[in-house]
Amino acid sequence: MSLDGTNSYVLRAPGHQGAVVVDPGPLDEAHLKALAAAGPVKLILVTHRHADHTAGSSRLRELTGAPVRAADPNHCHGGGHPLVEGETILAAGLEIRVMATPGHTSDSVCFQLPGDGPHGSVLTGDTILGRGTTMLDYPDGSLGDYLASLDTLEALGEATVLPAHGPALTSLTDIVGSYRSHRLDRLGQIRDALDRLGQDAAVRDVTDAVYSDVDPSVRRAAETSVAAQLHYLRGGSARH
Repeated sequence: MSLDGTNSYVLRAPGHQGAVVVDPGPLDEAHLKALAAAGPVKLILVTHRHADHTAGSSRLRELTGAPVRAADPNHCHGGGHPLVEGETILAAGLEIRVMATPGHTSDSVCFQLPGDGPHGSVLTGDTILGRGTTMLDYPDGSLGDYLASLDTLEALGEATVLPAHGPALTSLTDIVGSYRSHRLDRLGQIRDALDRLGQDAAVRDVTDAVYSDVDPSVRRAAETSVAAQLHYLRGGSARH
């Protein structure tokens, strides 16, 4: 489910010695020591609460002394305070804009680097992946929120996409359009399945109909995404 693993990013500004680390990843000592050695680390940021992004954050704080900031206060350490939608972080010579992008989880955020390249770049966490599509971690994640988050990201134009899993992508506009089309196609498939199975069909039965070829290793992810889409189609409101 994490493709090639979690991408940890070390951000530096030209002419500055300090660095910002985004998504330290799992509690892997060798990996965390490598991140610490790339310092001096001034700040640690996490895109959302899942353990493959946060489990190593407290240990990296111990190794570097840098505070950890996240939208969820449970994942803030060392004096770091919760991230705020729309704030601009100035650290290690960098300008980092915080964007609330719920959907994958309720606390998902993206980090825009407006000065990185001609169109800027965006660290998208699990909101957009480098390959495939993301899971909606229902009931914490919400399809209504996710579609709204895609609209928010699309407004940034041709920025480079720096995902937490998979390779970097060259055009945020293109990938957002592809993600939205995929979600709407899936919704159409689920509507068709409900027409055949009945409007009260269970998640497992709809998953069997729509994801008949899914690998067993990601069956749970498929069922979770189906549950999110059924909630959306049955009039469930977005979570904020």
